[in-house]
Amino acid sequence: MASLGVVGELADGVLAIDRPHPVRVVIDGPSAAGKTTLADELAVVLRERTDREVIRVGLDYFKTAPALRATYPLESPESYYYEMSDLGAIRSKLLLPLGPGGDRRYVSGMRTSNAQSALDAPVETAAVDAVLLADGCFSLRPELVDHWDFRIYVHVDFDVVLRRGAERDQAWMDSAAAAEERYRTRYIPGERLYVDQVDPQSLAELVVDNTDLERPVLRQGRS
Repeated sequence: MASLGVVGELADGVLAIDRPHPVRVVIDGPSAAGKTTLADELAVVLRERTDREVIRVGLDYFKTAPALRATYPLESPESYYYEMSDLGAIRSKLLLPLGPGGDRRYVSGMRTSNAQSALDAPVETAAVDAVLLADGCFSLRPELVDHWDFRIYVHVDFDVVLRRGAERDQAWMDSAAAAEERYRTRYIPGERLYVDQVDPQSLAELVVDNTDLERPVLRQGRS
């Protein structure tokens, strides 16, 4: 669990944003950095502090169907980075409807988190003063970055990603060793591509160093 002080400061930053449409907030960062937990905790605090609608969305539910990832080998770092996320659906089904001039009609996901099956998610209509709180890897890519109104990046080094990710994912893989191999050969190299090409920390308003889960450190991002 993140420090309540850090989560409170993040909530202050979100609630200070004034837009004539729903405020679109994202939490980016590498695998196993703690994005989802932080987003869930932030959603709780936001709902305690305001009566505005808080829309909680995981971008893992906007993945490209595996059969459509054809440019690179499916298990390669390149496929993971370049092909996993359905960027067009994130824009057209979520961010543009909630942005300037949008009709506020959105869906919260397109496919199951493993991307194997389509979701029958209903079209919902957001309140004009709603807060969208999304989390997901690669969410500050050039195709998406300008569609967010507030950007948070959760930083941990890749050795931490490897340790936490292998420990977490062994539950659904054959073993901790198999999970570690997947991180070494696919996830971490793909996420290095992202960091090297995009430098996502430089695009975020706030950066959370989550190396110590009990004592996260908040710092200002871009000016």
